[in-house]
Amino acid sequence: QVQLVESGGGLVQPGGSLRLSCAASGSIFRIYDMGWYRQAPGKQREWVAVITSSGSTNYADFVKDRFTISRDNAKNTVYLQMNSLKPEDTAVYYCHVNLGSVGQWGQGTQVTVSS
Repeated sequence: QVQLVESGGGLVQPGGSLRLSCAASGSIFRIYDMGWYRQAPGKQREWVAVITSSGSTNYADFVKDRFTISRDNAKNTVYLQMNSLKPEDTAVYYCHVNLGSVGQWGQGTQVTVSS
């Protein structure tokens, strides 16, 4: 069993920043890709960013140059640094880890961007 615990969400004003964390624990043999998704009210879940085990990153166009994904392999943790936040970034953010044979989702953390 692998557990993912997310943290760092909250309420922030437009233009502000937040840093999300997602820590994996349990029976982990190896973690491949780690990523972030988000789901706004009434919308489908959408991919935000991914980082491979070697550190290569890729981003959705709507967060490029604003968000940065990183990981600490020693801590089995993935981060999402979010800068220049916009109201349209409001959503529940979910981390996802690829364990090879299965993928695992975090429980989600709410990010609200509002003045």
